[in-house]
Amino acid sequence: MSRPITLIATSAMGIESIVAKEVRALGYECEVDNGKITFQADEEAICRTNLWLRTADRVKIKVAEFQATTFEELFEQTKAIDWARYIPENGQFPVIGKSVKSKLASVPDCQKIVKKAIVEKLKQQYKKARDWLEETGALYRIEISLHKDVATLTIDTSGSGLHKRGFRIDQGEAPLKETMAAALVMLTNWTPDRPFVDPFCGSGTIPIEAALIGQNIAPGFNREFVSETWEWMDEKIWERAREEAEDLANYDQPLDILGTDIDHRMIQIAKDNALEAGFGDLIQFKQMQVKDFRSHKQYGVIVSNPPYGERLGKRKAVEKMYVDMGEAFSLLDTWSIYILTSHQQFEKYYGKKATKKRKLFNGFIRTDYYQFWGPKPPKKITDIK
Repeated sequence: MSRPITLIATSAMGIESIVAKEVRALGYECEVDNGKITFQADEEAICRTNLWLRTADRVKIKVAEFQATTFEELFEQTKAIDWARYIPENGQFPVIGKSVKSKLASVPDCQKIVKKAIVEKLKQQYKKARDWLEETGALYRIEISLHKDVATLTIDTSGSGLHKRGFRIDQGEAPLKETMAAALVMLTNWTPDRPFVDPFCGSGTIPIEAALIGQNIAPGFNREFVSETWEWMDEKIWERAREEAEDLANYDQPLDILGTDIDHRMIQIAKDNALEAGFGDLIQFKQMQVKDFRSHKQYGVIVSNPPYGERLGKRKAVEKMYVDMGEAFSLLDTWSIYILTSHQQFEKYYGKKATKKRKLFNGFIRTDYYQFWGPKPPKKITDIK
């Protein structure tokens, strides 16, 4: 029987609105805050959000939230929670933590207090006389998060971060997270009937995410989640969620996706990753310098995360590459172009001012997403009612 649960989808800074849009598309009303999207749901939502959210980092159960300015308050309010609702008698429950602008600033001490409180509560609930619990069963990773003296207790339902789709065999030195790559694609005007190109494809992350979006394939379909091992999560719920994902996938959708890179080794890695993801014949990869890119196709979309030139020794070379990029792309007069970089003078070297730019964080690097909008494609006869 379903029971109400409060869930939090965590997010990289700057893309909360995209995660919220995904949550709402799944049918759940939500509230948006810095780095998190909160919504009321049930057990089925744990399965569906883990399978479908392309841009969220994790999905967590929000167990409780309360004021805590002393360790005693933290202990007593944690102990007051019905932990047996979530954690079975043999469940493993490591506690991680963080504290920002709070009186309880020592994270290790907060973790110990929360752990002790949960142990005491579960001993009472499971009528255990001994001072310890076996913790040999499924994993329930708990987080104590303190922000301005408000304590939030959560349980992670995802396991590995949601950016781990299960298809990456290898990667380059500075890979773009799959969740951020999906966000970059979702922030564009691309539709699967238009050409899509990433001229700095690296290990193929952006082209593969575009293919998943283009064929409406749930990004978590080929991986496992820690909450699948929980005894109070009915296996049939997961079966239904995966059946829904299979039914909604459009494997017959043709795609015109190309990834290029100057490094032949990365091209091979990208091909291997695409093959693992099931797109071996659908995505084309080619070794090429950006200055050599040409296309006679119309109304295509370029999405890319080129080198930033963060290291001083490479800055001049990167700036020259931006110049080459601007010259090559100037010939694509019907295309829309989207470039992510931390270089503050990108537009100067590229030779054109962006239609719009959006601040995003690629890991801990503050970047801008430069958007150069091309004209809208003409309506097809089938689009006209």
